[in-house]
This record gives sequence, C-alpha cells and structure tokens, in this order.
Amino acid sequence: MSGVPDRRREERNGRRLAAGRGVMTTAASAVVALGAVAGLMSAADRGGEDDTARPEVRSSPVTVPLPARPSHPPPAPAEPSGPAEPSGPPPSPERSAAPAPASPASRPAPRTGPEAAAGPLHRHPRSQVLDWVRKHRDDPRRPLIESRIAAHPAAVWFPEHDPGRIAGEVRAVTAGAAAAGRVPVLVPYAIPDRDCGGASQGGAPDLAAYDAWTGEFAAGLGDGPVIVILEPDSIALSGCLSDDLRAARYASLARAARTMKAANPRARVYFDAGHSGWHPAARQAAELRAAGAATSGDGIFTNVSNFHRTGDEVRYARRVLEALGGPPGLGAVIDTSRNGNGAPEQGAWCDPPGRALGRTPTTATGEARIDAYLWVKLPGESDGCRGAAGTFTPDYAYELATG
Repeated sequence: MSGVPDRRREERNGRRLAAGRGVMTTAASAVVALGAVAGLMSAADRGGEDDTARPEVRSSPVTVPLPARPSHPPPAPAEPSGPAEPSGPPPSPERSAAPAPASPASRPAPRTGPEAAAGPLHRHPRSQVLDWVRKHRDDPRRPLIESRIAAHPAAVWFPEHDPGRIAGEVRAVTAGAAAAGRVPVLVPYAIPDRDCGGASQGGAPDLAAYDAWTGEFAAGLGDGPVIVILEPDSIALSGCLSDDLRAARYASLARAARTMKAANPRARVYFDAGHSGWHPAARQAAELRAAGAATSGDGIFTNVSNFHRTGDEVRYARRVLEALGGPPGLGAVIDTSRNGNGAPEQGAWCDPPGRALGRTPTTATGEARIDAYLWVKLPGESDGCRGAAGTFTPDYAYELATG
C-alpha cells in the first residue's frame, strides 16, 4: 500500500517469516473458507426451529468460521458467576492462571448499574461444533466436546460486506437472543484494508461503503443487551496504513460505535486493544484514544483468537484502560477460548499443540473493569494446520478440552 514506511513493511514481513511464511494467513483462510462452510448451513428466518443465524452462502448471519489470527509480533517490553448458558453437562474446569490478587484498598469496586455488561450469554442454536455433535453421537470424543465446548456460548461473526442483507442477518441473532433472555456477542468484521491488505484482506470496498454497512448492522441490533466486538485487528494491526488512511479508519470506527449505540442504547461496543504480548499499553491506549474508544464506545477487547493467559490479559487491559482515560464506566472483555495453558512458543500460532480451553464465557467475572470473559474464537475451529482453516476439527477440539 502506498505511503507505508519501509520499516513497517520489514516489521510485518518479519512477523510473517517468524511464524513460517505467512503469519497472518489463517485469518484470511478462515474468511475465505466461509463460503464453503456456510453453504452447509440453513438460515433461521426460514421458519421451523430456532435456527437463528445459521448461515448460508451470502445469507443468514455467520456463526462460522471464526477468523484465526495469530498476531504474534515480538513481545512488547515489560511495562513499569453469573448464570450459565443452559443445557449440556457441567462446564470445563478453569485452566487459566488467576489474575493477580489486589488488596481491597487498591482494587476498584466492580461496576454496577446500566453501564456494566451483565446477563447470561447467548449460545447459538447452530454452529459447526453443534452440528458435529448431532451427527456423531457414537463418537467417543463426543461427550467431552459436547459438555466442554458445544454447551457454551460463542460469538457470531459477520465477515462479509453484504449491504441490503446485514440488518436482517444481525436481527435474526439479536431477536433469538432476546427471546431467550440472553446477551449475544456479535463481531462485525468488514473494515476496508482488513489485515493491511495481507492474506485476510477483504471487507467493504471503501470507508463510505463501510459506514453504510455499519448503519445497516446497527439497524439489526434490536433493543436488548448486546455485546459488539468491533473489528478485530482494526487498531492493533493498523501500522501498514499511512497516517491519513489510519486517521480515516479510526474516524469510521468511532462513527460505527456511535451509530450502534444510538440504534440500541443497551449495546456495549468494544474497540480493538490487541493483546498483552503485542503493543505496550501506553502505545495501544494512544491508538484507541485516536479511534474514539474513550468517547464513542464502552471499552476494549483483548486476546481475540490468541492464547495469552487470563491473568496477563486482565492486568494488560487495566493498564490500557488507565492510560486511555475517559469515563469511569469503560471496561474490557477478554477472549478466553484457548488460553488455558497460555501462549505457545514465539511464532507458534497455527493450531499449536498443548493448548487448553480457558475460562468459560460469563459476564460475571468478579474483576473490576473486566466486563466479560468471552469465547470470540470458537474452540476447535482450525487455524489451518489441523484442518481446513475455519472448519471444526474434532481432534483439535478434543485436545483443547482435555488440555
């Protein structure tokens, strides 16, 4: 892309080479795989059982594939239960490292009231893992995969720029969640120059088209509580953009958040803060501030599709929020889907062995300024090494469930 300093190109190429040619490729592969995988599924709004958001090609909302983004640049320098989703056997045990304890005097009080995300999270009635469970009742791996993965809620991704359809796709998800009295987690993923033009490139053709698309997205949010994970990697992975293009992107993200919150004041919109192994908190906070996160949204998200331990992410998120400033109600949500054993060796990102499920999804974290632990990346959906990118891989799911 024109205007990109050579240093930024070299840094990006270095990250890719460190992971073995194409460190960012699985994000794109998962999105590209969408057409093939989504074609196996049926839409909710065609009647019958509650199939909300079960996707078809260019049709109803996307529950699969969840982009698998490695995001493993060199580590940054060190810086000075609520109600469970119903059905299914008991949840998997917690494997994440507990956040570092804080003294009562130093720990801020957990937020309460309308500004705090709360409520049981929505589990999609259809997903790749649920389809596998239904079709493999006799598989010896099925009971564990069903109880520890399929029984828990996960995010719904919308990676296609599909004007004219997106409002209905989002509405199908939010209406199903509202009918069940639950909180859906939605991931709009259509920003132009997605993945800095790399393997996961895609999205809207330009920011004007993106603004229109996010307006339609907002129209489907309904009036119930909803969590929006606004454009993974859109801020943490923006170094390839020129200053002008980055500023334009950030302005568009701020507009998107304001539009969504105007359409549904109960929506909580979170901005991209990368993860604890990436940018220093102060640098990430400066980028978030430029994108309007302190004034247009409700906080930040970290660790999407990554493996860093919950305790590390809690501490990192709090540092970012402190540096960000803004209203006291700003909080953070953390992707805990695969972080039970922490991050693998540097550069290992593609279905790395030895990983485990992290904390099960909840909005009752008991941690100040941490609004939720979420499964944004659905455990068992491959990064592209154990199976086709974005497809459910039972061997990998079983390893995560037993890790």
